[in-house]
Amino acid sequence: MTEQILAGRYEVLRLLGKQPGRQTILARDRQTKDLAVIKLLFLGNDFEWQDLKLFEREAETLKALSHPAIPRYLDYREIDLSDNKGFALVQSYVEGKSLEEHLKAGRTFSETEVKELAKSLLKILIYLHEQNPPVIHRDIKPSNIILNNRSGHSIGQVYLVDFGSVQNQAAKFGGTITVVGTYGYMPPEQFGGRATPASDLYSLGATLIYLVTGRHPTELPQKDFRIQFQEVVNLSPALVDWLEWMTEPSLDKRLNSAIDALSALENPCIKSQVTLAVKKPEYSDVVLNKNLDYIEITLPPKGLNFVLISLVSCIIPLSFWAGNVLHSYDGSK
Repeated sequence: MTEQILAGRYEVLRLLGKQPGRQTILARDRQTKDLAVIKLLFLGNDFEWQDLKLFEREAETLKALSHPAIPRYLDYREIDLSDNKGFALVQSYVEGKSLEEHLKAGRTFSETEVKELAKSLLKILIYLHEQNPPVIHRDIKPSNIILNNRSGHSIGQVYLVDFGSVQNQAAKFGGTITVVGTYGYMPPEQFGGRATPASDLYSLGATLIYLVTGRHPTELPQKDFRIQFQEVVNLSPALVDWLEWMTEPSLDKRLNSAIDALSALENPCIKSQVTLAVKKPEYSDVVLNKNLDYIEITLPPKGLNFVLISLVSCIIPLSFWAGNVLHSYDGSK
């Protein structure tokens, strides 16, 4: 970027990031005197129409959002430089350091701080997912989370930035499948071009696992596509269980909304502690097998007796209770 004044208005201060066909700069608006972040997409050899589609979608999405933890849309325009042409998206500058920068600087976070960070981000996701249509970020990771004014035992203000991979309902129209996101933080369904609000939950869970382990999710072992982090952390069983739930590879078993995830974090319920207090009477021939998924009753070949009738009459309503507990725990409505 050789131009010191962009579009006759924005004074270029410094380069923040650079990729093929793209630049991100810090600038000062000469009219308002405020700092701004400008994303540039150039019409060069690296240009692809799909990039412009995502770029325009990011601008449209930011323009429709209004949240104190999300950068504000300021401007979108075509630009004509001396050696190139392209498009510029201008948004408010968020002061602070990314979570990734904090980690690389050697900062550590207590379990209380991890929970505080998770709650702040879940509240942002609740806002995004409650939009009509829902806004799915699709690229939650440490470098896209900014912390500001961290002091004492508080993590400070939390921001979610970079909506370049955002998807809304309009993105589902058409026959082209676009796979976006960052490897290690993407849930399995996103590799197939599918994303739901629960996909953002997986990415958030993977981000928090990086936070508590200090290791990128791809550096941790996996078993059945589940991130194996439990052996390298010193966390409460409830938080470990919650992180496993957030990063469950199966959509059907993962927490399905940010509201449910926040509720589960604030009111922990450990799967291993959910037991069914069903015991067979002493000296009974009934065989009773139970776990979190089912109650199996094997009846003896004899006719029913009074004790057996009493046992079955107690187990049936209890099984409905257990089913409701598990149904609630699975996050379904």
